[in-house]
Amino acid sequence: MVSAPAPGGARAVARCQALGVAPYSDMAGGLYRGYLTPAYRAAQDTLSGWMAEAGMQVSLDPAANLVGRYEGTDPAAPLLLIGSHLDSVRDGGCYDGPLGVMLGIEAVDALHRAGRRLPFAIEVIAFGDEEGSRFPAAMLTSRAVAGTLPAEALDLVDGEGVALARAGVDVARFRTAARAPGSVMAYLEAHIEQGPLLESEGLAVGTVTGIAAQLRFRVHLAGMAGHAGTTTMPLRRDALAGAAEMIVAIERIAQADASDVVATVGRIAAAPGAANVIAGSVDFTLDVRSGDGARRDRVAHAILSAMEATAGRRGLALSIEQVHDLPASPCDPALVALVDAAMVKAGQPVRRLVSGAGHDAMVMAALCPTAMVFIRCRGGISHNPAEHVEPADAEVALAVMLGFIDQLGASRGLA
Repeated sequence: MVSAPAPGGARAVARCQALGVAPYSDMAGGLYRGYLTPAYRAAQDTLSGWMAEAGMQVSLDPAANLVGRYEGTDPAAPLLLIGSHLDSVRDGGCYDGPLGVMLGIEAVDALHRAGRRLPFAIEVIAFGDEEGSRFPAAMLTSRAVAGTLPAEALDLVDGEGVALARAGVDVARFRTAARAPGSVMAYLEAHIEQGPLLESEGLAVGTVTGIAAQLRFRVHLAGMAGHAGTTTMPLRRDALAGAAEMIVAIERIAQADASDVVATVGRIAAAPGAANVIAGSVDFTLDVRSGDGARRDRVAHAILSAMEATAGRRGLALSIEQVHDLPASPCDPALVALVDAAMVKAGQPVRRLVSGAGHDAMVMAALCPTAMVFIRCRGGISHNPAEHVEPADAEVALAVMLGFIDQLGASRGLA
């Protein structure tokens, strides 16, 4: 008989793995846990038991976020909120989101086993919908908690025609999950890096200084469909060839900036899509990100200008729709310094980095100061079943989180 891992980072990793299969997944042969699905409810049930074992009082808020509360000695003190998300992308990995929740539970469990109560309460929250993999909107539940979710954002229907209002939440109360201003002193999130930098530098953890600004566009190119065998090359208005030239230019311009800017075409579709027909139209996406909003905008402008020049030269009609514009979300400088100090205390070199991916922390910044800890993941792979985290790295992250909690108390004169 194999014994269960002892409390700590290894147990956090093992619990993430346990939630990666049925009944915690709605997908046969892989992991998919959408917001409010049966797998989501099953995961919440198990997670609530782990929270209770760690000494927390467990509840669901009106947005169906699972919350575990570990009381402090001063009921009037603003609390520390530790969290990440419980949902997953389709055919995703076990650690993206849940690892941050599990490490939050482990941090509270360590305090509970030591008989420690801080002057402020600690709450661990498992957000329900960071990925937006079921309903066509992301971070619904953290936006509800932060108080930034408009009422019209709840008018949603999933891919199977199920409205959010009929999925198991009371949309009339959903936005009452908002925390009162001043009630939360800080938000801490641990998350896998979802990139290769930490691994490339041989580091287990890193301090996140902020989340990159993001621009996303939908691009439509219209040319002229024609017979592949009879339309001579000089007479063609090939939308797919034009898109190919644009995509190469997108990569070239982003690389030439020699900065943290990244530009991605993640989806492309050509019509009519026949082997013997010149593509008459193409649709593709464009995503541009940087830790510096002005740098992002400068590179995006250069890319769009190059696309317009290509379309004009090739006789193609180009339309570009901006889908969203997410500003950079810096972590709180004082909390970043506390994370750095906790790194040193845990025997780790300080490595600061910007997150290119979005996280619930960027939403929570509207409510309170935020901090993030990144954890090395093998190959930088995420949103993939091959996602992997070493238990030893999770143990280091837990030590940093506990050090951060101590530093936070000391910095506020509370411990």
